[in-house]
Parts: sequence; structure tokens; C-alpha cells
Amino acid sequence: MASLHEIISYCDHFLEVARFDDYCPNGLQVECADDVKRLVTGVTASLALIEAAAEWGADLMLVHHGYFWKGEPQPLTGVKGRRVAALIRNGISLAAYHLPLDVHPQLGNNARLGALLEAADAKAVSDDGLLWAGRFSEPLSIGELARRVEKVTGRAPLVIEGGEQPVDRLAWCTGAAQGMIGQAADLGFPAFLSGEISEPTYHLAKERGIHYLAAGHHATERYGAWALGDHLAQKFGLTHRYLDIPNPV
Repeated sequence: MASLHEIISYCDHFLEVARFDDYCPNGLQVECADDVKRLVTGVTASLALIEAAAEWGADLMLVHHGYFWKGEPQPLTGVKGRRVAALIRNGISLAAYHLPLDVHPQLGNNARLGALLEAADAKAVSDDGLLWAGRFSEPLSIGELARRVEKVTGRAPLVIEGGEQPVDRLAWCTGAAQGMIGQAADLGFPAFLSGEISEPTYHLAKERGIHYLAAGHHATERYGAWALGDHLAQKFGLTHRYLDIPNPV
């Protein structure tokens, strides 16, 4: 058992949340139980995840996508009201870490995805820490890379071939970062991977001569919260379960 505020204080420091001007508040978003024994992690604080966490008996739920995003209505009504009510009714506190969980050098979404893809020397290559890159021990064809991504994520990526060049180096940013394709091309990477794709991405990949893989927003961002949950369980003596709520996007 550990104190809720001790866990949150540790996460805030460990993830350096004060560095980020984010689209949502990072840290504790809904406060319920003072003591935490059972921790659930997941990607998005959907009602389905809350219900699964409640069934398991969680005291704290930690996610990548929480609530209170900039520009959204503030009243706790409709979908958001039902979600918050379910948390309070079941005594589950909610913590969310967005950009801090993307860029963390060991447990972040980008770091974990790079490790799972077996990209050597993986590191951030942009000043904001969001664009990552690594290299492969042997060049891969775009088909071989797509199969490796499918093995890791459990779903086949949408592939836009930007030429015939093999992939010895890969740039990536998890989530909805298709707009970084130009930055990856400027840095000379033969391929770029993110979660989503927009209509202009196809043309940019073709015209810039860079392969693009859209591997799924949810699928590419499973790994940070999961890794952080395992880390917290070990540090604070918690029982941890990562719950995956399928999402094809």
C-alpha cells in the first residue's frame, strides 16, 4: 500500500511535468482513495476502461489520455460527466500523463516502441523530444519493416511507399504525429512511423521520397503507461494490471 499523493508526487517529478506546456493537465485529475494497493494502467480513460478497472478493484487508474483538454467544454456533463461519476462511485482516482509520457527517455511511448522494434541507438532527434530515431543492424525492405511493426503492435500498419530505398534508419513519433513527416524527411530518414494518417500525408510521402507507416494511435501508445505502471508497482509495492481496451484507430 502507498499514499496516493506520494505516488503522484513521484510521477510528477520522475516525468518532469513542469517542463511541459501541454494540451491537458498532467498528474492527478480525479482524487478518490487516499491509499493505493491496486493500480490499473491503460491508454485512454474511457468508460470501458473505468468499468474494467472497477471490476478488478483498482484504487488508481493511470492513463496517457485523460480529461480536461484545452478547448473542450468544461461542465461535467454527458460522456465526461458519466466517466467522472463512475470513477467517484467506484473510489478510483485518475492520473494522466500526456506529453511527459511520450518523451520520457526510458519509459516513454517513443522509447518503448523503439525498443520493441529493436531499433538500436534510439533517441530523441528533435528539440521537443517528440521525434525519435534509431537504426537497424541490417537494412530492411519496407515489407519487412511493416511485418515487424505488425508483430509488435498486433495490427498491420497502413504503408505508403515513398520509393524503393531500404530502411536502415527509422524515425517515429507515437500517436497523431503524421505532420512530422516533413521533419523526418528533412533529417534524411528513409522511413517515418506514427499512429495516424491524414490526406496530405500520402502526397508528402510520395513527393519527399520517404516511406510512411501509420501503425495506429492506440497501438503505438500502449507501452508508456504500461511500463510506468510496472515501475510504480515495483517501487511502491503495488499490484499492477495493464488493461487494453481495443481501439482500431
